[in-house]
Amino acid sequence: MEVPVVKLPDIQADMPQIPINLSRVGVTNVKKLVEVKRKDKRPIVLLSTFDIFVDLPSRLKGANLSRNFEAVDEVLEKAINMPVYEIEQLCSDVAQSLLVRHEYATRAEVILKSEYVVKRESPSTKMECQEVVDIFAEATALRDDGENMIVKKLIGAEVIGMTACPCAQEIMRDNAMNELRSIGIEDIKIAEFLHRVPMATHNQRGRGIISIEVVGEDFVSLERIIEIIESSMSSSVVELLKRADEAMVVQRAHQNPKFVEDCVRTMAKNLVNGFSYLPDEAIVTIKQINEESIHRHNAFAERVATLGELRSEIAQ
Repeated sequence: MEVPVVKLPDIQADMPQIPINLSRVGVTNVKKLVEVKRKDKRPIVLLSTFDIFVDLPSRLKGANLSRNFEAVDEVLEKAINMPVYEIEQLCSDVAQSLLVRHEYATRAEVILKSEYVVKRESPSTKMECQEVVDIFAEATALRDDGENMIVKKLIGAEVIGMTACPCAQEIMRDNAMNELRSIGIEDIKIAEFLHRVPMATHNQRGRGIISIEVVGEDFVSLERIIEIIESSMSSSVVELLKRADEAMVVQRAHQNPKFVEDCVRTMAKNLVNGFSYLPDEAIVTIKQINEESIHRHNAFAERVATLGELRSEIAQ
């Protein structure tokens, strides 16, 4: 005796009581292991968190969210047999797969967040250590009037560093100059001393953030983004430091004082130089957040622009 097949109702396809479009419907905090292959290096395994969304038209009560999980699982299973070199391309593959599965959707978005370990060494004793950097990638797939898709990809990183305040340092420099004069030190010797020994100032833990958005197949080096952020603050920071290393980090930071605005402008210039092959249409977002040590507030600066706009401004 055959068991009759019971067709379950598709509640998601019902008309909602309040028929309005929704910009994003999906799931967040989906954790997956992603293996990123590297040429001539060992692969990197990232414990990644995905947020995945599609838009929902007013005629549907809900989205079939199980398809989102299927899209992620299917693409990641394919990645086992096909090399994945770019996490933003992985997001792109998932976003396009979402649009194929959700025929009613015109837009799909995938966001990946993870931690990336980079090897560093202390500046003086050259001890090797590991630093953890927050990385992220996004992709947005848009369905045009026909069957074609337009895909925008974004990749970025957030790096911790340190800054030294130029304003307070100048105040301390004036104080030191007046004190040295008061005890009879000649101005020429004062100038030489102040040139050799940077004055005290208050410091901030800085968080530099860069993201680059491209359309198409342009490759964006994550390692280069991280290097640009690190080199754009007063000094990079290192987890493992001996006394000689501490002295060198402090000396380097105080010889290179920077406002929060300086960090963003330095990152912009380094981006233009470091990504000269990217098209003018590439969109960059540059942020710097300095966690103040003598204030309760934080300092913030940001620039959002195309690479073409930055190139034009810097060339003037």
